[in-house]
Amino acid sequence: MPVFRARTSFWLAGAVVALALWTSACPTLVYPLYQADWGISTTTITWIFAAYPIALIPVLILLGDISDHIGRRASMVLGLLAELIGVLFFVFAHDVAWLLIGRAFMGIGVGLSLSPASVAMVEFSKEGQEKRASVVATGISALGIALAMLVGGLLTQYAPAPLRLNFVVLAVVIAVMAVLILGLPRHTRAETKQRWRVRAIVIPRGSRGTFFAGVIAFASAFMLGAIVLPLGAKIAEQLAGSTNALVTGALLAVFALCIVLASVYARRLGEWTLVILGAAASLVAVWLYVATGSAHSLLLFFIASAIAGAAYSFNFAGGLTVFSKYAAAHHRASMTSGGYLVGYAMQGIAAPVLGWVVTGHGLMSGLDTGAIVFSVFFVAALVAGVVARRVTRGRVPVGTVLASELAAGTPATK
Repeated sequence: MPVFRARTSFWLAGAVVALALWTSACPTLVYPLYQADWGISTTTITWIFAAYPIALIPVLILLGDISDHIGRRASMVLGLLAELIGVLFFVFAHDVAWLLIGRAFMGIGVGLSLSPASVAMVEFSKEGQEKRASVVATGISALGIALAMLVGGLLTQYAPAPLRLNFVVLAVVIAVMAVLILGLPRHTRAETKQRWRVRAIVIPRGSRGTFFAGVIAFASAFMLGAIVLPLGAKIAEQLAGSTNALVTGALLAVFALCIVLASVYARRLGEWTLVILGAAASLVAVWLYVATGSAHSLLLFFIASAIAGAAYSFNFAGGLTVFSKYAAAHHRASMTSGGYLVGYAMQGIAAPVLGWVVTGHGLMSGLDTGAIVFSVFFVAALVAGVVARRVTRGRVPVGTVLASELAAGTPATK
């Protein structure tokens, strides 16, 4: 029997989302220390960062819908255990190989836990509140990023063992959460009763057009992450003049804070409005990062991070709402996993390419290249959002229809 009711289960699933993003961003403030103490290049740093999405992508391809079969709870617990292993590799790391393996396990863990947790938040919500669940998930994901920046900055700057203590704290939190998740319901009503087998992510034919528009917006959030997470601390230090890890963490946490603030406003907006606004704000943010380097201004870095946070929020919430509203209930996890797959694939390609450019030609060249290439992607998201809003106007979303057909009452079952 489950220990927790639907409302508590909703917030515990949200905590798993936060932990996934905390885990993904946890080394951000330590990357400059690895470069200084271990003498590794920016290219190597971005490959360490990219090991995470590279490991995550096969999990999404092969196991993207596994929680539809074994249950959200089981998938989240497996994911948390893999995240824990990855973080412990960082605790005991003594060379780059340990960091690469650790990031790979982090990617596996997030691949197993993030999509089921996001879907569980929808399923533990009241009927008709898919958008609220998606927006809350966006805000909670920002909390995870903020914790990575602030806790990482504080422990890196002022605590002993700056290369390790940050990861010890995170490992303890993950272990506690894995125990708490065992109190969630074993299954939910939206799961399928078919036996699970390895198969590709399924995007129903009638949902593919809206999925494409939603996924290109969703992936835009991850493209912004390819700049902020592996290179944000380097930009703050080399181009904006920050010399304190906590200050750098606080500046990067502005990114996360603005995700939360924008997510509150996002609750009032339709999914396609979110997609369009997210694409426009993404364009502004990447060019403001370029302006930061040209002017060597902490103020511009602050503004760029704030706008990037708002853009991330609109992109993430818009894409996640599209997946929830336009997918059949038993395809929600598969479509959401498909969204994460594309997002992390783009991030896994973009980060090493930017790192290669930075190593060979300097940080400003990397920012210029990223701004030009990413702008093409963001314009595509803007166009897709405009077209999709026109196409879907007046259409009743599949997910809304099927949700109304589910039995009334709590969405959780034994």
